[in-house]
Amino acid sequence: MNKELQIIVISVACQFKFEPAALASFIEVESGGKGFDDKTGKILIQFEPIWMKRLAPYTPSGAWSVNKVDVQSKEWIAFNDAFPKNPNKAMEATSIGLGQIMGFHYKRLGYASVGAMWDDAKKGLERQVWQIAKFIETDKNLQTALKIGDWHKVATIYNGSGYKEIARKYGREPYNLSMAKAYGKYKALFT
Repeated sequence: MNKELQIIVISVACQFKFEPAALASFIEVESGGKGFDDKTGKILIQFEPIWMKRLAPYTPSGAWSVNKVDVQSKEWIAFNDAFPKNPNKAMEATSIGLGQIMGFHYKRLGYASVGAMWDDAKKGLERQVWQIAKFIETDKNLQTALKIGDWHKVATIYNGSGYKEIARKYGREPYNLSMAKAYGKYKALFT
């Protein structure tokens, strides 16, 4: 996490009365500390075809199946194919920015529309960190788990109960272990 993002995390954590090390750990593990694509400068997204099918009565096109996690060019192809069919539902079916928060959470974060949520996130990392903090604040179980360092519960609430199986499938360290390690690092950095 670069110095600029560390300063933003401290500022937002203080605003929400969160421990900066806990918020920083959450951000690092969820996004690697990036909210925008290095190549294009666009906000990072993950279009979720399954959510688009649930939210809008459209048959997916072949372009919807090309998206792969961590390949932004393919995510944008899938998103851009869905967007003309129903712009709001396409944005709701896509996770964005540092926290990869699904667009359908726009009301939970206090936005009047999903487009307003996207526009705010595009303004910069500070707004994306704010969205993560607001998301945590609006879920008392997630907020408590983060506060006490129950990384398994944090990972389960945010990524689903199958997060360990997904980590094994992709040969990655499970989120709970990654968050515990990141917390140790940031706890030392922020004290």
